[in-house]
Amino acid sequence: MKPIKQFFRMIKINRVLTYYQIDKMVLTETKYSWLIWLNLIFPWNWRKKSVAGRGEQIRLALEELGPIFIKLGQALSTRKDLLPHDISIELVKLQDDCPPFDEVHSKQLIEEGLKQTVEEAFAEFDPIPMASASIAQVHAATLHTGTKVIVKVVRPDIKPIIEQDVAIMFGLAKLFEAAVQIAKRLHPVEVVAEFEKTILDELDMMREAANATQLRRNFEDSDLLYVPEIYWSHTSQSVMTMERIYGIRISETEKLIEAGIDLTDLSAKGVVIFFTQVFKHNFFHADMHPGNIFVLPDGRYAAIDFGIMGTLAPDDQRYLAENFLAFFNRDYLRVSELHIESEWVPKGTRVNEFESAIRSVCEPIWDRPLKDISFGLVLMRLFQTARRFGMEVQPQLVLLQKTLLNIEGLGRQLDDELDLWDTAKPFLEDWMQERVGPKGLVKNIKANLPFWIEQAPELPGLLHASLNKLAHIDIHQQSDQIARLEKQIEAQTTAQRNRTIGVLIILFALLPGLVNQEWINESWLQVVLVVFGAYFIIKK
Repeated sequence: MKPIKQFFRMIKINRVLTYYQIDKMVLTETKYSWLIWLNLIFPWNWRKKSVAGRGEQIRLALEELGPIFIKLGQALSTRKDLLPHDISIELVKLQDDCPPFDEVHSKQLIEEGLKQTVEEAFAEFDPIPMASASIAQVHAATLHTGTKVIVKVVRPDIKPIIEQDVAIMFGLAKLFEAAVQIAKRLHPVEVVAEFEKTILDELDMMREAANATQLRRNFEDSDLLYVPEIYWSHTSQSVMTMERIYGIRISETEKLIEAGIDLTDLSAKGVVIFFTQVFKHNFFHADMHPGNIFVLPDGRYAAIDFGIMGTLAPDDQRYLAENFLAFFNRDYLRVSELHIESEWVPKGTRVNEFESAIRSVCEPIWDRPLKDISFGLVLMRLFQTARRFGMEVQPQLVLLQKTLLNIEGLGRQLDDELDLWDTAKPFLEDWMQERVGPKGLVKNIKANLPFWIEQAPELPGLLHASLNKLAHIDIHQQSDQIARLEKQIEAQTTAQRNRTIGVLIILFALLPGLVNQEWINESWLQVVLVVFGAYFIIKK
């Protein structure tokens, strides 16, 4: 039965793509152009074709193909660096609204997930959903404690549909990559693979609940962002119960003004929240579109929908921060060097040529308010420039780019005079100072000091093991081995002595803090002693 369903699904996809002339967009002037004429043989394609614009045709086709294709279009809409402007503008309009499934089915799924009846789990339960999307729908409820909550339940039988459509997407991506020369640098197969991982992760409510819990912990007692509480006793792999929040959607600017919310302050807070998540916590909400963001009466942001979260590798995090700072300081030479050091562009790239190309993109945007520029457009031009020098798409930065573009959209909507650069620069400077300045050095030494002290007594044992191993080596090799070992013993003895001196110096410097259980940041003598001790520890 499954192959039959897939066959009819492929017929529908073919009919829709042909009607909106997407086959012509992709296959014209390629070696597969004959497929355009082959399509005309099929009876389901014997009708007039759509005459809408290119971007609108793609959007309408995705909407007609259903929720999974809509989700793919939404994911692609954030890749302004990859798509022509007319297409990306249309994809932004895609709405993930789906008809709700019936009340009986919904209650049945919740009871199966929670292993108890709805009446046992909740004091009140509204069977009419508050919202319904492609992956799940949401109901209002009240716990027996009186706490107002929302209950998110995964759609029934959604996984087989996803698997079927994603398999077809892979086939189309491979055809696209084979037929269109420029497609290779767009990595369509990798894009579909990343989309598959993301959408399957969204099916797991336990994962989403864990994401929400971590984000809530990160912003505990924060005056910037509020994250609703998760009720684990009422959560399973297919059902999630979360505290209900009461706020104004961030897109409803008139209501925000009526509530006395300062939109300028709110837009600046959004930028700070983004950089705090990315650089301080290294755990960021990667789906910050207006439908997922509310504003509480006290002016704090409130986030929902935690299915898509992002992290960065430490090296990418540091390189990214340095890139931003160099960019804000108009140090295009440093931007070029960082791209090469991080291997975002090939090692052999000529720095001066790359610097000149970056300057031509970035220099025109300075000293202009956000309303007059588009960071998305700047990103797109930067990546287009970098690709001329051999830059590949960086999968680890895709979610970050998407989130930054969402932040820009929110900022533009709330305050079109917001200067994104002036808001972000002080935060990044402080972060870099914490990471690589004196504070960062002292923090790293304090973190590693117990390990160094613990490892120091093991050095004699390591020497004994080496000597014991040497005793069993062939006699003809021993003379050379003994000479090398003598040098190693001398070097290790010197290193051990240096480490002991270094540890003693650091202990002396930290003694006031260890006694008083606090660190006296103002004492430069302590910093000098710690640096001096660290020098002895790492000295060979």
